[in-house]
Amino acid sequence: MASAAARHVHLLPNETSLLSVLPGAGLCITIAAAAYLLEAAERILLGRAWLEALVMAVLLGVAVRSLWHPGNRYHAGIAFSAKYLLEIAVVLLGLSVKASTILAAGPGLLLGIAGVVGLAILLSFGISRCMRLPVRMALLIACGNSICGNSAIAAVAPVIGADSDDVAASIAFTAILGVAVVLLMPIIGSAIDLHPISYGAFAGLTVYAVPQVLAAAAPFGPSAVHMGTLVKLVRVLMLGPVCLVLSMVAPKLPVEAIPADEYVAGGDALRPKISLAHLVPWFIIGFLLMLACRSLGLVPEAIVVPSGRLATCLTVISMAALGLGVDLRAITAVGGRVTASAILSLAALSAISLFLLWALHFQ
Repeated sequence: MASAAARHVHLLPNETSLLSVLPGAGLCITIAAAAYLLEAAERILLGRAWLEALVMAVLLGVAVRSLWHPGNRYHAGIAFSAKYLLEIAVVLLGLSVKASTILAAGPGLLLGIAGVVGLAILLSFGISRCMRLPVRMALLIACGNSICGNSAIAAVAPVIGADSDDVAASIAFTAILGVAVVLLMPIIGSAIDLHPISYGAFAGLTVYAVPQVLAAAAPFGPSAVHMGTLVKLVRVLMLGPVCLVLSMVAPKLPVEAIPADEYVAGGDALRPKISLAHLVPWFIIGFLLMLACRSLGLVPEAIVVPSGRLATCLTVISMAALGLGVDLRAITAVGGRVTASAILSLAALSAISLFLLWALHFQ
């Protein structure tokens, strides 16, 4: 799904003018350029880039946000960079993948992804309830952890009639934890000596958002990025079936004492509404179309490499926006039980994912 970047994404109006986007987008581009410069400096001074520009961009974004809070004039551009530039990058990535890559993964992996998502939701929900979190917040954390982070939280919230405070608490910690996972994944992958393809699948199964998967997979090379993207997009497609199931469960959820105007997007737990865009995001359709065109030989090979580079560049800009959406101080507001639930749920998801890869003898 779209970036887990900040809640600002939901503030972006449909009629956003170019002038309103420029300040925030310019800030993200500046941070991305600095990330590329730092990566180049690493190569010169250290012989290799220990931190890729993708990771450097999110770290710089977090640092900027910690020292200075961008005003309202930057919000539209940051949201645009976090959401739309990322979605365009995902579509372009479709040109670098062939259907043969998907078929080589085998039906076991595709079915396994669905199984991992379903089992992770149940385990995460159980963990959150054991932490005595409300039912709806437990569902938000479970879906965010198991599918695609903040995007899943935003999609599920109106379906179950979630309280805006629950949504804010879930998103705040998910954004911060997502960045931590991006930094830790390469260390874990190296420690357990995963093959690049296996590592890409592990990242796609575990990391929250699409740009975070790209950043986490980048240190293991293009094959890890391609596999991570594929696995992640299959995982995102599970959001549709999950929302449909929750729409049938929602009327049976306990009624909580929440004012009607506090429901996200005015949602009513007894009359959930599901947006088609939430079930099948346009960029996934675009990715599949580009993949089909490449597989059918309709795409000139000369544009494959440049399109991949453009996708990487747009993703770095999106990662800068992601970092700008992370307020480290927000972690103190979400509470220990939410923190523990999210961390334990992520640990359970990682364990399930590694077991799947082991069971499939994946590499």
